[in-house]
Parts: sequence; C-alpha cells; structure tokens
Amino acid sequence: MHLQRSRVDDSLISYLEELSCLTLSEEEKIRMTKDLQKIIDSIARLSELDTEGVSECTHPFDKANVFRNDEVQPSFDRELILKNAPVRNEEFFAAPKTID
Repeated sequence: MHLQRSRVDDSLISYLEELSCLTLSEEEKIRMTKDLQKIIDSIARLSELDTEGVSECTHPFDKANVFRNDEVQPSFDRELILKNAPVRNEEFFAAPKTID
C-alpha cells in the first residue's frame, strides 16, 4: 500500500504558527516548509517497505518486566559518609532550606 505524500504549503505553516503561538519570519517559513516536507517524505517512504509476514510489536525488544528482585544489599557505612558532611542532622546531610 502506497500512501499519497502530503505537501507542506503556506496554510499549513500558518496553522502551525497559530498552534504554537509563534510568529515566523519569511525566511523561517521557507526553512520550516523545506524541513517539514523532508520529514513527511521520509515518513511516507516507510509505506514502501514490504511488511508482509512481519508481526506487529509495541516495543523493539521482546523482553518484558526484566527487573531484579528487590533485596536488601550491603551499602556504604553511614558514619563514614557523614564524616564528609559540613553540617549534619542526626543521620542525614543538612542543607539550607530552599523553599519557604
């Protein structure tokens, strides 16, 4: 199945300007038209690929939920780490308040 390639025109660029609350210069509009057309043409080329017999997928990898078990692991010694704290509050680093 081949899709008809869309054309980017002034009305589309104006519509996108309005949606994005932007005002483009004439130079920017020309560049935007060329860039969007390249993107649309590249995407349209995908319709030329033979996908007969290729199953649909929602993710490029076939692995699902590859997580490790949530087990307690040894960590660093808290006292050793807190020795480097300029200011500490019992078992934590103390930092100045940033939000009132």
